[in-house]
Amino acid sequence: MIPATAAAGPQRETVCRYLLALIFGTIDGMTPSPAVSAAGVLAADHPLLDGRTADSPLITAYRGGKPSRRPVWFMRQAGRSLPEYLKVREGIAMLDSCLRPELASEITLQPVRRHDVDAGIFFSDIVIPLKLAGVGVDIVPGVGPVLDKPVRTAADVAALPQLTWEALEPIREAVRLTVAELGKTPLIGFAGAPFTLAAYMVEGKPSRDHLGPRTMMHADPDTWNALANWAADASGMFLQAQLEAGASAAQLFDSWAGSLGLADYTRFVAPASSRALDHVRHLGAPLIHFGTGTSELLVAMRDVGVDVVGVDYRLPLDEANRRLGGTVPLQGNIDPALLSAPWDVLEAHVREVIAAGSAAPGHVLNLGHGVPPETDPAVLTRVVELIHSISPE
Repeated sequence: MIPATAAAGPQRETVCRYLLALIFGTIDGMTPSPAVSAAGVLAADHPLLDGRTADSPLITAYRGGKPSRRPVWFMRQAGRSLPEYLKVREGIAMLDSCLRPELASEITLQPVRRHDVDAGIFFSDIVIPLKLAGVGVDIVPGVGPVLDKPVRTAADVAALPQLTWEALEPIREAVRLTVAELGKTPLIGFAGAPFTLAAYMVEGKPSRDHLGPRTMMHADPDTWNALANWAADASGMFLQAQLEAGASAAQLFDSWAGSLGLADYTRFVAPASSRALDHVRHLGAPLIHFGTGTSELLVAMRDVGVDVVGVDYRLPLDEANRRLGGTVPLQGNIDPALLSAPWDVLEAHVREVIAAGSAAPGHVLNLGHGVPPETDPAVLTRVVELIHSISPE
């Protein structure tokens, strides 16, 4: 899973901790996660094993090889800017659309058909594991995820319901439907990282500064750790369901980690992110870690034990590669703001990103965050054509 050049120091420790977890059933004294207790394997007809996606440009780049063409996909490519997405989702609430397997599959496939991107990104939402577990949560238009009741005390954490494997069946079915249509194009699974999920749970809604979870870390670290572990297991099970059902890679998405300093991230967040990934390391699929505003956290994010580090638009890829010591492939980082710029400006920027990314052991083109909803889909298609026209050499 971790390239030999990267499996040193903290990353080697991560691997050793995982192996000890498999043997003894615990990680640093914590209770075992469900994945450690009931680890599965990929089926023989999984796209990574039956010849469909293992040699695809995306998976090749994620594994540090030389792809046949420069791979590209976009975060939030499934929807938002596509008229066909708006049509198919008309009158259907966001979380409901995620839990209807046929609809979630169709939305995932739409941008692949339109843009010829090198991967589908599973259409879902980071709070779906909460909803499937029985936590009261909804997406309020114009606001974002809102919980019925914030989680702020030890009693609140103890009362949280547990996500079950049975509850994840709509996710597995949506993935199965999708990979059956994608053929040789890989599907990327994703989940919200534990800090981002826990931040929503503590605040009860989106927050600018995430003061609630940051305060809990220091004022009540036991409660914070219990909540972070709950979120880690929910995210890890969500990832495992997607990968076992047919996804060829998985991304842990930490939307709000940029609100943390390095010391707090390393002490209070990295262990939970590692725990989430412990659910899926044994499956052998490439794992990507991405966060926004995380330029100062890249090494710590790598060291939770991933194969690829996503970089947002704030840091040039050559500098990101320097900070990471050239140890892992990178993903990113076209600035979404430039998608509405004149074509010559956008083209020059894309070429700059490609040049900067060439310093890394591998590079997958992406945005430095998600597709803005006002983006002209034709621009995304043109960007993909440009990227594919530039030799991977």
